[in-house]
Amino acid sequence: MEVASLSTGGRSILGRSPVARLPDRALKYGLTALAALILALIVYFFIRLVGESRPAFAKEGVLGFVFGNDWNVSAEHFGALPLLVGTLITSALALLIGVPVAVATAVYATELCPRRLRAPLTVLVDLLAAVPSVVYGLWGIFFLAPKLQPAEQWVADRLSFIPFVGGGLVTIPNIFVAGLILAIMILPIVSAISREVMKTVPSDHKEAALGLGATRWEMILMAVLPYCRSGIVGGAMLGLGRAIGETIAVTILIGDAPQMPQHIFGQGYSLAAVIANEFGEAQGLHRSALFAAGLVLFVLTLLVNAIARLLVLRAARARAPKRTAQDRTENLPTAIAETAGL
Repeated sequence: MEVASLSTGGRSILGRSPVARLPDRALKYGLTALAALILALIVYFFIRLVGESRPAFAKEGVLGFVFGNDWNVSAEHFGALPLLVGTLITSALALLIGVPVAVATAVYATELCPRRLRAPLTVLVDLLAAVPSVVYGLWGIFFLAPKLQPAEQWVADRLSFIPFVGGGLVTIPNIFVAGLILAIMILPIVSAISREVMKTVPSDHKEAALGLGATRWEMILMAVLPYCRSGIVGGAMLGLGRAIGETIAVTILIGDAPQMPQHIFGQGYSLAAVIANEFGEAQGLHRSALFAAGLVLFVLTLLVNAIARLLVLRAARARAPKRTAQDRTENLPTAIAETAGL
């Protein structure tokens, strides 16, 4: 059999001159250089943060800094555990509140929403990402927090038997409001990714479920959501990365109490907030400690992205059909032919 050749202008593409192939090579090497530059920037940031953080780590120790419970600038004691806990709690609240709402919005927009309302609804949800974070912070501290304070106090009084949720006095600002605003901020990201993944669900999967007698809701549970599991997990992890790195809104809403939070309706602190609040007047060891806090935040973000990648790959592997050795043997001639271009 003869290999079919693609011809352009009466000449085979394999016979094109090196000058004609130059744009392809330039594009390849240019994109490779850009990708390498991104990796180089990440490595540069890491090395620079490590270099600036050495005085703080030399005094407190790496484990002492990360797991220390005393952030006292005047005494030059720097333990970032309260800041790390505040960051993780607000991000976890954002996931718990925002991801279900985002997935429900994506399901409604793709499966249940009338066609004429689908585009306006999608645009309105995506516009939430265009609102500046400082606007979210000011709206949360001046409008949302005072309105929610009576309800938060009622919940704290009724659930006083639940650790870290009930009991105590509700303050403004507090951790819960910060997590709620972060949930609103990550909603367009998670919803957009989930919506795009749901559009890729094969129609025959849905029709098969409906043909077997499933209702619309059962079809969504059995055909749509399992198919989109990996995409939803990836979107949720991207939203988590957005919540961990948010600075201005959290700085306004979480308070400035560098101590372990007693309950979610009290004040706290986060890694991003302490850097934003204290870096302008920091000197010496204090400045190095803020760089160390930035390094912890940087490593935490990288870990979240790595875990997200692993979860997406695991979900995609679980969804992919398993091929037996017999199937691979039977399809070997076809694969060889496709590789040879026959």
